[in-house]
Amino acid sequence: MTLRLPVTLACLGLLGLSACSDPEKTARFIIDPPATGEQVPNRLGSAELKDVSLPEYASGQEVAFQTEDGAVRSSPDNLWADNPQRAFTLSLARAISDASGATVIGEPWPLAEPPQRVLEVRVERALAQANGVYRLSGRYFVADEGSGAANHARSFDIAVPLGGTGPGASAAAASSAIAILARQIATLSGPGRTIATTAPADPFALDPLF
Repeated sequence: MTLRLPVTLACLGLLGLSACSDPEKTARFIIDPPATGEQVPNRLGSAELKDVSLPEYASGQEVAFQTEDGAVRSSPDNLWADNPQRAFTLSLARAISDASGATVIGEPWPLAEPPQRVLEVRVERALAQANGVYRLSGRYFVADEGSGAANHARSFDIAVPLGGTGPGASAAAASSAIAILARQIATLSGPGRTIATTAPADPFALDPLF
């Protein structure tokens, strides 16, 4: 009896904790970029999208927001439905593909035929700001190692008005911002540079589409 007592008490304690918690109080929000505008020309061909780099506050499970004092806060009652980095990467890859017809897939590349290009996105800010605007800013890079091919290093700074307050409005604005970013990447637009590759030509590489 003395050996079983601690186990029994522990079980009762766990049951008590589970009874006190209410799963319906925890809200989970998805990232789902909407389709925007007409399809643009395919300038990427096939591209592997590396895992998107996010700020620490945006990579956590809780939906972050900025308050009037400038602080970034969050609540354990409002969570992203998926790992934010995974959700951002997969959603962006799909949105670029849908907007242009390109084959953009998040890493690791699953096809036998290697991608023509590698795409990397580094987000510097992804936040529902205190001024009522969701801001998504950073840089993206398109790498093509073929001789004479064009490589791109460009920046983005996207502002989407929040259609309300709370994490639901933040999630909707984030989804819209990703859709806008997808079209910018698909069209290779935004401030930055285009750099020609001078590496020797690979006889087995596909012709560049730039």
